[in-house]
Amino acid sequence: MTDNQSADPADGDRPAGLSQHRRAAINVAALADRVVAVAEPGTTWRTALWRWLRPRSSGGWPEHVTLDAPWQDTASPERPGWRERAANLDGQQIFAVDYLTCAPCGIGWVEQPATEPDYRRCGLARAALAAVRTEHPGLTWHTLGRHLSDSRAFWIAIGTDVPGSYTPRRLCHHAHARTHSRV
Repeated sequence: MTDNQSADPADGDRPAGLSQHRRAAINVAALADRVVAVAEPGTTWRTALWRWLRPRSSGGWPEHVTLDAPWQDTASPERPGWRERAANLDGQQIFAVDYLTCAPCGIGWVEQPATEPDYRRCGLARAALAAVRTEHPGLTWHTLGRHLSDSRAFWIAIGTDVPGSYTPRRLCHHAHARTHSRV
């Protein structure tokens, strides 16, 4: 999967003559706020790390979870304590973004939105981020800011009219404690 950093910023502008797969991706984007399979945290990152360290008992690093739904919400495979919102099409993950929320501070963070190149500009990023914001109302939304230099246009376009505008912000102490707890 490739970061949206090289994607065109206007996620919603769609060229004429769309392929069948791109039309299907646009239809998946339309379902972002309605058809989401949620996997509650079962295998924590600590358990995954333990399994990876003891490959004889588990077969190595766990596979990424794919649920049978157009959209899924699971524990992030890359960031302990974060969630991942992903879009699936024909059994393939075509978009994913990690997010974290802190209700006491009223802040949400998103990191590393990534769309498969053939499905860029189908509205997947915009739809996923809007659905996550709807599920977590009243928050201001930010990124950690590590990627902004080469994707500024994307974040400006996607952050228009969003509280916080996905501007860079460090994790609050609550979120930091949840994501950096010891094994």
